Amino acid sequence: MKRRTFLKTVGGAAGAAALTAPSLFGADQPMEKVAGLPRRVLGRTGQKLSVVGFPGLALIHYEQEKCNAAVHDAFKRGVNYFDVAPAYGNGKCETKLGIGLEGLDRSHYFLACKTKKRDKAGARQELENSLKLLKTDRFDLYQLHHLVKPAEVKEALGPGGAIEAILEAKKEGKVKWIGFSAHTTKGALEAMKAFRFDTVMFPINFVEYYTRDFGKDVLALAHEQGAAVLAIKPLSWGTWPKDGKKTREWWYRSVEEPADIELAMRFALSQPGVAAGIPPSFLDLLDRTIEAAKAFKPLDAPAIEKLKEMAANQGSIFLREEQMVALNQTPWSPYPHSPHECV
Repeated sequence: MKRRTFLKTVGGAAGAAALTAPSLFGADQPMEKVAGLPRRVLGRTGQKLSVVGFPGLALIHYEQEKCNAAVHDAFKRGVNYFDVAPAYGNGKCETKLGIGLEGLDRSHYFLACKTKKRDKAGARQELENSLKLLKTDRFDLYQLHHLVKPAEVKEALGPGGAIEAILEAKKEGKVKWIGFSAHTTKGALEAMKAFRFDTVMFPINFVEYYTRDFGKDVLALAHEQGAAVLAIKPLSWGTWPKDGKKTREWWYRSVEEPADIELAMRFALSQPGVAAGIPPSFLDLLDRTIEAAKAFKPLDAPAIEKLKEMAANQGSIFLREEQMVALNQTPWSPYPHSPHECV
């Protein structure tokens, strides 16, 4: 089957669904609360997600006992959205999360996983292994992980690509909804134009947005298509200052004070289409983000001015990757935990 025909076939049904998608998203959407934490409808899926997602990568830093406690504590505090991927610690985080989720009612939480495999056979094998490690028979959301170059998007979506394995798994009841994650505008737009995804995971961050409009094009197309947006890196404060001391070993700087976290989350959750945000991969920052999100209110003029002041002169953590893709070079990161791992 030719690629154009294949994409038209697999994307047609989802495309039709987008035409009837709800008109209310993001900040316009009324929210219910569970344990004080707001929940939003995940686009056209109708699924209600906590506006803060549990960052499965965070489990790489902790022993199993603490991981178990963190998962159950987050659930009790209203978090029902759990995100993880095979790339996180080469399966270690999936294993830890799978154990941590034991004892929770599977019907009461939303489990999202990903694959970096671009071929059908590789994606199928990774999906089945993830199901085993996470001790579940299905994923609520399964995503193509870290799409970057248009060429790899074509590979994943073309005949024999990973999307075929995901669609087959969906028919079998092992996958309910389909999405992707990306760090580059080119990668995201290429994917969205070729296939109607249910969700779009992309950096929605005040520094990137106010200093170079990063995210605007993706948000606009997602809204047009009726796809829900899952915000990554919402608390990023850009690159670490050259002369400053790092507060923690991570590849980007994060806001850490409660008031700043509340502002950063207000920004992300006020963008049209954004259903939830994933905080940085540390349990203390997850705790602070949950508390900050409980006080969510849409952005107003004073908040916007404050965020613009905070964003001024901060370095972008995605600019280099965007530039390398524009030059058709393989993205590379000098950070201990690279963008390739931390989507």
